[in-house]
Amino acid sequence: MTHILAIDQGTTSSRAVIFDTGLNPVAAAQKEFPQHFPSSGWVEHDASD
Repeated sequence: MTHILAIDQGTTSSRAVIFDTGLNPVAAAQKEFPQHFPSSGWVEHDASD
């Protein structure tokens, strides 16, 4: 095995980090998801995002 890919799927974003065999981060990326607030106390996400 030469690399490990870790994926964190959160509520407001997804992030991924690639580690080498020494567990040193080699690359990272993050993509945020827009949140919509149609009413007070409501939060929605667009499924196509």
